[in-house]
Amino acid sequence: MAEPSPPRGAPADPGGPKADKPHYHGHRDRLKARFSAVGPDGIADYELLELVLFPLIPQKDLKPLAKDLIREFGSFAEVLGAPEARLARVSGIGPKTALSLKVIHAAAQRIARGAVLKRPVLSSWAAVLDYCRAAMAFEEKEQFRILFLDKKNAVIADEVQQTGTVDHTPVYPREVVKRALELSATAVILVHNHPSGDPTPSRADVTMTKQIVDVAAPLGIAVHDHIIIGRDGHASLKGLRLM
Repeated sequence: MAEPSPPRGAPADPGGPKADKPHYHGHRDRLKARFSAVGPDGIADYELLELVLFPLIPQKDLKPLAKDLIREFGSFAEVLGAPEARLARVSGIGPKTALSLKVIHAAAQRIARGAVLKRPVLSSWAAVLDYCRAAMAFEEKEQFRILFLDKKNAVIADEVQQTGTVDHTPVYPREVVKRALELSATAVILVHNHPSGDPTPSRADVTMTKQIVDVAAPLGIAVHDHIIIGRDGHASLKGLRLM
């Protein structure tokens, strides 16, 4: 004999099945609140990455994905700096989210560049290094970049002159000087990256720098420094007394 149904409006049987909330319910709001309270320095890389991913991937627990990305690429900066194709291959990302992450990376580069252009490099050296790192540290191929300076040592142009292989970029000293003359630059800062991550200058780096100095000096163009950028930091040939 079937048991009678409870009267309409009666409370559900407390011993019956419950619709449990996901374990991450409210996590997004809690993390956003914590970010507002403590700022970016008070949260881990994977948590900052979660915050970036929230509007891109709604209604999903993103902590495992954020941790997977950090484990795959190494850091928050390296996730944003990773090639779009590699990001798209990560399970849970896909082409659309990969593109969005690269847009965010481009925005970060543009902000860093704005802190450098038209400003004297001697008073904004940390900003110069931050910009070069954001622009080049995580590239998979070597790039040779030049910052062109005016007579007040303000950056008037920033250009990638050559892109090479994973461990070599062809550089032509006369082309460097020719471009400096076209821009009426009186000094340059040379910058290139080491995709290996180690910024230690090679013998070829030192030789190439000397060649550019030798061609530029008679024309009144100073080479202030040659900076090598790697994921593990940077090296200054001037600071190392190699130029």
